[in-house]
Amino acid sequence: MTAPAIDRRHDHYPTRLEHAVEPIARIEPTVWGQEADGPLTDAELQSAADNGFLVRPRTVEENWLPPLREELQQIGTRADATDPRIIRESSGGIRSVFQPHLLSDLIAEVVTLDTVLPVARQLMGSDVYLHQARINMMPGFTGGGFYWHSDFETWHAEDGMPLMRAVSCSIALTENFAYNGALMVMPGSHKTFYPCVGATPQNHHSASLVKQEIGVPDRATLTRAADQHGIEQVTGPAGNALWFDSNMMHGSASNITPFPRSNIFLVFNSVENRLCDPFRAPAPRPEYLAARSDQPFSVADVT
Repeated sequence: MTAPAIDRRHDHYPTRLEHAVEPIARIEPTVWGQEADGPLTDAELQSAADNGFLVRPRTVEENWLPPLREELQQIGTRADATDPRIIRESSGGIRSVFQPHLLSDLIAEVVTLDTVLPVARQLMGSDVYLHQARINMMPGFTGGGFYWHSDFETWHAEDGMPLMRAVSCSIALTENFAYNGALMVMPGSHKTFYPCVGATPQNHHSASLVKQEIGVPDRATLTRAADQHGIEQVTGPAGNALWFDSNMMHGSASNITPFPRSNIFLVFNSVENRLCDPFRAPAPRPEYLAARSDQPFSVADVT
């Protein structure tokens, strides 16, 4: 599937503006591949196109889960307090670990599983590379939430991603209950870009990774979006993967239960959607947040 010709010098999705403007209709497809291109059926591809997300059970089999959980603990234990890839909550606990595939051979293997990489290629209709990878840790009692946002808004404004030709894969390593901060999505919201108000501060990522306040829609916009699309919460057992479009409006509440929620979060960008200069930031974010290499990811990358 092809999209309209894109002039990279023109910003099709202006955001971080001085004043509010109307939402912008998406100009490119959500799903770029066909049934013959990978493991997803026509029905699954159509569901992803219509709703903007898809749940794939048993993406990681049961025997992978204990060693992956152990690996998360080891990464946290080995974490250097000065490593910028380790993002901590205000309480001091680890919130996210970026580039975990470079810190763990086991996590690097997950990226190339038959249940992961071929799905990304099929959805994007091309070879893909890892735009971003991280582990999200939401421990019991203290895990902080993530406010409503579209990832593409940040990737476009601060990283220079021209098109919505990227997809996220969130692999659950613990069970997602309705009460431990499971992700919420607005089905169909991926078809609309919601411009945000407020200029990007210098080194915005240093604050936004803990609490994002710039690059999020205002309450009136979120209310209209929720009225139009509704809200669904994605729950399910460990090993499931949630695939969702880069422009999907999503968020999660804090976790005040005793039950932790951890996941591996992989962002696959099409090699045909390489980054350019940021559209609304003075400089690109660091490589560990937005890889500027567009080399396809393959099994060779973990050997």
